[in-house]
Amino acid sequence: FIAIIGLLHLGSCSEDFLELYPETSVTSNTFYKTPAHFDQALMGAYQRLRTLPVNGMVMDEMRSDNAHFTRYSGDRGPYLSTEVIALFLDDETTGNWINNRYNELYSGVSRVNTILGRLDASTLTDAEKAKVRAEALFLRAFFYFDLTTHWGSVPLMLNEVTNESESFLSNSTVEAVYDQIIADVSEAITLGIPVATFPQSGRATLGAAKVLRAYAYMSKPSREYPKAEQDLLDVTKMNYALENDYANIFNLGNKNGKESIFEVQYLDGDGGQNNDLTWRQIPKCSNNDLLMGINANNYAYTSGGWSVPTQEMIDSYETGDKRLSASIAVAEGTDVLEQFTFEQLAEPLGYTPPAGKAFRYFVKKYYHPPYHYALRTGDNFPIYRYGGVLLLLAECLVEEGKNAEALPYINQVRQRAGLPALSSVTKQNISDEMRHELAFENHRWTDLIRTGQAISVMNAYGAKMIAQDPQILPTAFNVTQDRLVYAFQKRELEV
Repeated sequence: FIAIIGLLHLGSCSEDFLELYPETSVTSNTFYKTPAHFDQALMGAYQRLRTLPVNGMVMDEMRSDNAHFTRYSGDRGPYLSTEVIALFLDDETTGNWINNRYNELYSGVSRVNTILGRLDASTLTDAEKAKVRAEALFLRAFFYFDLTTHWGSVPLMLNEVTNESESFLSNSTVEAVYDQIIADVSEAITLGIPVATFPQSGRATLGAAKVLRAYAYMSKPSREYPKAEQDLLDVTKMNYALENDYANIFNLGNKNGKESIFEVQYLDGDGGQNNDLTWRQIPKCSNNDLLMGINANNYAYTSGGWSVPTQEMIDSYETGDKRLSASIAVAEGTDVLEQFTFEQLAEPLGYTPPAGKAFRYFVKKYYHPPYHYALRTGDNFPIYRYGGVLLLLAECLVEEGKNAEALPYINQVRQRAGLPALSSVTKQNISDEMRHELAFENHRWTDLIRTGQAISVMNAYGAKMIAQDPQILPTAFNVTQDRLVYAFQKRELEV
């Protein structure tokens, strides 16, 4: 049995980051009565998504061959629990990122279950109840999809937890978890979850529900590719479209735009609704005013130097791929005793540092200076977008033996990237295209697992890393079947 820690959701005030309702103090006896109450409660469930981008940076990008980290010797304590995840040396005692993600996801499940449990007794009309229920079911399915893709067999909590004894649940099978995910999304679709209109609000839509269900069909132990194909084809008939310029997808002015299907919402400022992902991905730097437009020395924090694009990742881009310079940048400067001083930006393609210069690769997608607040940005984070849907549909069609039908979808994505059209397509073509199209959007690790490549790809990558870096232990990167899910942390097992 595993304890679902900290999940007694008693209706206290919740954070709204979509419509920015003012927070008020409420109790479970007075709350969950009106449409406004349920809307505010839904915002509290959406709020649990906000930690996923940073957790995914470690558990999905740095866990893969896309990204690594810059090692700093000054203070090993805060860094080790992150580094071991990238090195496949984590275990049930690692804590930190693994605990945080697990608990945030189950907190989201708990909030949704409370909403669903209180809905029937409310004064909402049948139409209002259907709207709330659809959105809540989508969120529960989303939380469980993230849980099962990272931990495999997990407890299925489907009702509000009202006392401590109800928080001890045995694990359900992976197939049962996927069945519940599909059932929840299917009911949400039947209830009439809305079609996206632009600009979007950041809330769940029919397109997002179809994509989530397609991912479930394509990830569950007994794959159902024809059903996934239909869901993804449905999305191609909605109002989504590719941005003309790949780099524009991530611009602040294109939040929730025509290519966005679902994204985590953030606001700039000091109101607690901001995103700090970029500050974690830039190099640790003694003069961040030049790099970020604000004087904030991130040597004082455990931010900076994470999710560093690997040389192997940079070298994997095809010649002429516009996505390379839109996704990765080079910070050039000097390095004295691990004190990096930034001087200028450079392009990654064919980069060789001048004599006497040091450099750091970093993720450029979410880098939009000048910033006005230290360790805070207003960049949203993409969860699903149309470019990824086209490639997922191509993957699905190839799995069904419909390779010729997959070509138009992968070639749409390649055309925007400035690459020539393919005349034939393989599974590896699609995997490579996904890697570059969705780089640093926290898909690579789960994509490798879904396509059955994780063990071979990561062992080969690990062998190269160990050969290049004598500080990496020889026991690192021993990627076996049991490493395809994260270990339940000791505190969850001992409560």
